Amino acid sequence: MLDGYVAAIVAGPVSMSPLDWICPLLAIDADAFNHGGTPEFAAISAVAQRHNETSNVLTTAPDRFEPMHQRKANGDVNPGPWCQGFYTAMRLRLSAWAPLLDASNVNHGLLLPILLHCRDDQGRSPLGPPRVDFLRNAYADIPAAVEATRQHWMPIRYARAR
Repeated sequence: MLDGYVAAIVAGPVSMSPLDWICPLLAIDADAFNHGGTPEFAAISAVAQRHNETSNVLTTAPDRFEPMHQRKANGDVNPGPWCQGFYTAMRLRLSAWAPLLDASNVNHGLLLPILLHCRDDQGRSPLGPPRVDFLRNAYADIPAAVEATRQHWMPIRYARAR
């Protein structure tokens, strides 16, 4: 779940202060950033390192990006937790993600392999009732979807950062 969350932060439409996304992820107070040597600071450092690794791979070798999916007992990929982590990070700035959530937007499909596996607070899919035939192998398209989403937002994201 953490890996999906970090991927959404890296690939998303807006740059965010680490305080704005790490604190909700780890359920810690911002003051934890000021105290090295604590378990909280170690967790912050690990998350920041994963962020930097994800950003580096997507920048230098996007074809090598591989989400850290869980495996079911039978060995099948379980992309649900990773996708839910991605969606949780999206919800931090949902209004910025809104264009890709609009089914009438030509780029709406970028998020489909991820959102097919997500649920909102009421247990509903953000896409409506799921079609099981799409779910079976949709996870295979997630690496390409993350990179395409990142490329989609890049001109907007960096225009805002100026």
